[in-house]
Amino acid sequence: MREEIITSGRLNPHIDPHLEIWHWQIPLYLFLGGLAAGILFFAALYTIMGKEEKYPGAVRRAPILVPFLLVIGLFALFLDLKHKLFFWQLYTTIKFMSPMSWGAWTLMAITPLSMIWAALHIRDFFPKWDWKYDILKDIETEILKYKVHLAWVMIVLSVILGIYTGILLSAFNARPLWNTSILGPLFLTSGLSAGAATILLFSKSAKERRLFAKIDILLIVIELFLITHLFMGFLASTSVQIDAANLFLGGPYTAPFWIFVVVLGMLIPAGLEIMELRHVKIPHVIPVVLVLFGSLMFRFIIVYAGQMSRWLY
Repeated sequence: MREEIITSGRLNPHIDPHLEIWHWQIPLYLFLGGLAAGILFFAALYTIMGKEEKYPGAVRRAPILVPFLLVIGLFALFLDLKHKLFFWQLYTTIKFMSPMSWGAWTLMAITPLSMIWAALHIRDFFPKWDWKYDILKDIETEILKYKVHLAWVMIVLSVILGIYTGILLSAFNARPLWNTSILGPLFLTSGLSAGAATILLFSKSAKERRLFAKIDILLIVIELFLITHLFMGFLASTSVQIDAANLFLGGPYTAPFWIFVVVLGMLIPAGLEIMELRHVKIPHVIPVVLVLFGSLMFRFIIVYAGQMSRWLY
């Protein structure tokens, strides 16, 4: 292990990048959780608004991905656990001051809900689908009666899940880059943007695609505002937080963050969506892929850079 270079008692931005304690599993889990939260949020929102028939891509088709996203994300989290056989202990207690406890119980609730929601709309993909057993048909009929109530529960849980992915990091006080209240709203907004972009792939009508292109542009603008506010807050704070910001302002994560996250993941897809709104023919898969790539890279970079930022005593 190389020694940290300490200058003026401040945080050192040149810590060995191989010292990361969290590897690919955690950022992948945060990305998939945020994406799932974004998709479910819009599915629930337009169900509550009574616009299911108007926006079927958001309500009925895109949520088919969510159970798979959550299962893969949870598996990635499981792989990262040091004591894998004791994961069940998260569910033996509820700690209201613990982000991990909130996340564990939220995932426990939202995962089966996402499966139920996908099952309710399986005929959008398999028109001839019919439940083999009468009891399943009866259950489906009963659930459909309370679909709006289910949507209300789902929208609350999706917001909690989206914010939790950022709060999980901000609870680590020892990492100045993570120790900010901006991460929760920023990760939620990023997840909503990824969800809106994904819905574009499942939207068959031009009207629905235009709506979610507008939503995605708005969310990207909010993301850029929050990122700007994040760095302004760091630069106006203590020396260690200034050094944390400098990881992205001339430090080792400058190029990856501004190129992969801001330019490729936000500015270019927003520009392409604006062009599409002005009737310039753009394959909508391109901005979708760029937004998802930027959202994934954002989590990898924040997780890895955060582990390089630390307080020196």
